[in-house]
Amino acid sequence: MQLMVVGLNHKTAPVDVRERFSIPRDALRKGLANLGEYGGIHEAVVLSTCNRSEMYAVVDDASADALAMKQFLFDLTGNGEDIDEYLFAFQDEDCIRHLFRVASSLDSLVLGEGQILSQVKAAYALARESGTTSTVLNLLFHRAIATGKRVRTETRIACRSVSVSYAAVELARKELGGLAGRKALIFGAGKMAKLTAKHLLTREVAKIYVANRHIEKARELAEEIGGEAVPFEGALRQAQDVDVIVTSTGAPHYVVKSWETRQLMTKRKGRPLFFIDIAVPRDVEPEVGELKGVTLYNIDALESVVDDHVRKRRAEAKGAERIVEEEVRSIREKFQYLSFRPLMALLSDRAERIRCREVKRAASKLPELDEGEWRQVHHMTRMIVRKLLRMPMMKLNASAGTEEEQFYIDAMRALFKLDTIGETTGFEEKQHRYRYAQQ
Repeated sequence: MQLMVVGLNHKTAPVDVRERFSIPRDALRKGLANLGEYGGIHEAVVLSTCNRSEMYAVVDDASADALAMKQFLFDLTGNGEDIDEYLFAFQDEDCIRHLFRVASSLDSLVLGEGQILSQVKAAYALARESGTTSTVLNLLFHRAIATGKRVRTETRIACRSVSVSYAAVELARKELGGLAGRKALIFGAGKMAKLTAKHLLTREVAKIYVANRHIEKARELAEEIGGEAVPFEGALRQAQDVDVIVTSTGAPHYVVKSWETRQLMTKRKGRPLFFIDIAVPRDVEPEVGELKGVTLYNIDALESVVDDHVRKRRAEAKGAERIVEEEVRSIREKFQYLSFRPLMALLSDRAERIRCREVKRAASKLPELDEGEWRQVHHMTRMIVRKLLRMPMMKLNASAGTEEEQFYIDAMRALFKLDTIGETTGFEEKQHRYRYAQQ
């Protein structure tokens, strides 16, 4: 049994690759429901955000099952292109460390941003709801979330942290030489769009238009910020007097096309227009950036803005890294014992079946015993089983993480014939993992 993560993120892949591997929630739900079709993968959680698509899994063998994990990601997105140069893979302790750094926002485009922790929680909740987590990933993700919270509590890494929306507005301010008195159009009415609108207001933007596919949501946001809602279809026709357009929708396709923008620029008579596309998949067709008078930036362009602020939080990041390493060491000790739990469950279940069978046989020969006396029989036989198994269990635990570990696993299987329980021991072990997770 091994832990493994396979994926891509803003460090390994540009936005045009990341957007092709962005995974909609409905597709992810359906994919997790069919995880059993991928051999060797026992547990899985998939984290998909604008900056990363990563699969965390418990597998039989990392080197052999990495291909199955990669195929699962491909099937979720419908892509099968060769992207090995953009993928990363970490095993065991490196996998744990990577997840803890992700949850602590140490691996984020924006160091210290708070959204990633809630995204990790949501990814884990969906996987658990889908039944694809058990003992190992339940323990791992609970600890990852706790680590993220601890980093935010014990360090000041999130103090004055820079969000993606803030970075987008800062980029526009720098490029335009200020935003006071200018007008902006926002595509989208979700959390990111709302944050962007608030940052624009702090820069004294004169007017904000909001376009969203559901006009009611656009009106809600517009009312909250003192802006104006406009119809989603044909929103660019409302942009003749706009200086900045920020797009942040969850659409799987481009919502701003080059031909529409070309028509708009003709009406603007050369007046420049600044686009910032912070959506993944992207909202703005790349050809828009080639039009005369148009400047187009996507989410990857925000790194220059972020770098200015990262330097101010590097000292806090060092403290956060120390916390991560402490948590990695702590959970590593717990994981030493997990390899035995399915084996122990098999042994306990076999002993319990034998106990129940013998008590049932005795029942036909002792018809005079009443209900209270049978309770005493059951209690006595359970205690006999428990005491007989106590020393083998203790010996197993004592060998965890030592050179003798595999010897005792093999010995226990041979002595108690655990490989012959039922017809498919592997399936039984998997079921026991889920039983322990529920406990």
